[in-house]
Amino acid sequence: VQLQASGGGLVQAGGSLRLSCAASGGALRNYVVAWFRQVPGEEREFVATISRSGGHKDYADSVKGRFTISRDNTQNTGYLQMNSVKPDDTAVYYCAAAWRTHSNVILTTRGSFNSWGQGTLVTVSS
Repeated sequence: VQLQASGGGLVQAGGSLRLSCAASGGALRNYVVAWFRQVPGEEREFVATISRSGGHKDYADSVKGRFTISRDNTQNTGYLQMNSVKPDDTAVYYCAAAWRTHSNVILTTRGSFNSWGQGTLVTVSS
């Protein structure tokens, strides 16, 4: 499956932004979806993940209570709603997908994913 991330931009601290991850070449309903982010010079880090069914989710501690991951399998799209953003959230955000047979599996490690979007830049001003 090919992924296209979008929705990044410049936002003030305390504001909100919604990222989208559009899939093509496959049915996203068969894939676990996740978001990672990366700051230049640092490792790509896990942000959030959602199971195929949407019923299981997990978040990095740094974004819990502020970010919400979701998906619309009928639209072949995943989302990351970012609220109460902070300057530390500034990064390039990547969506990722991994094919799994079980509908309730979630994945949090980079190595578990073999499909990646191109990244979308989020900049939070203070």
